[in-house]
Amino acid sequence: MDPAEYCRQIETYLCRKNEGHLIRIVGPAFEQVSGWAAQGVPLAVAFKGIDQYCERYYAKGPRRRPVRIEFCEADILTLFDDWRRAVGVTAQDPSAHLPARTDSLPAHLDRVIARLTMVRGKNPSARFDSQVEAAVRDIDGMRASAKHARGDARTAIVTRLADIDCTLLAGARAEIGEVRMAELKAAAEAEVAPFAARMPGDARTRAVSAARDRLLRDAAGLPIVAFEP
Repeated sequence: MDPAEYCRQIETYLCRKNEGHLIRIVGPAFEQVSGWAAQGVPLAVAFKGIDQYCERYYAKGPRRRPVRIEFCEADILTLFDDWRRAVGVTAQDPSAHLPARTDSLPAHLDRVIARLTMVRGKNPSARFDSQVEAAVRDIDGMRASAKHARGDARTAIVTRLADIDCTLLAGARAEIGEVRMAELKAAAEAEVAPFAARMPGDARTRAVSAARDRLLRDAAGLPIVAFEP
């Protein structure tokens, strides 16, 4: 996307988050946001980073001044690293490296249970809601042994988490319908497009599939249940 158009869309979204108060993205801020466009940060990822910062800001009490885009950069770039890891693409800037994962298995289980508990009971489909409920019970049963699990025991937990992840994604696909899934695939192709020219065909296909699944998770409110050791 043209950097100027990218900045305009970020500016418009930030204006909505600021309840109509317009903060122009000019000067150093324009260079900063243009840099995100150059790196290939998808707009959806940038919007989510803005959302995250604003949620924390508003949680502190009545806001004193509008949110500036500069304050959102850490959230946006962290989410972009997560997106790249999930989709399997490298940064446009070869000097940008993905940070090492530091999540422990018990912390991952706690976080997944908390997210799934928020989703539980909010789905119009009883079938999908029962799948979420079953996943919560299953993962909760792993918590006691996860802290000290080693070797085959740990592998078994990781394998089971991957199975649960696939089951929930399949359930979400069935609920969302073919038309919406086609829309998500188109959006995924647009996200991957900045990286597509330097990706082999099979890698691009995998990247689009992973990006589509990420968008599906967002639409269904699902966390990533699978754990990467």
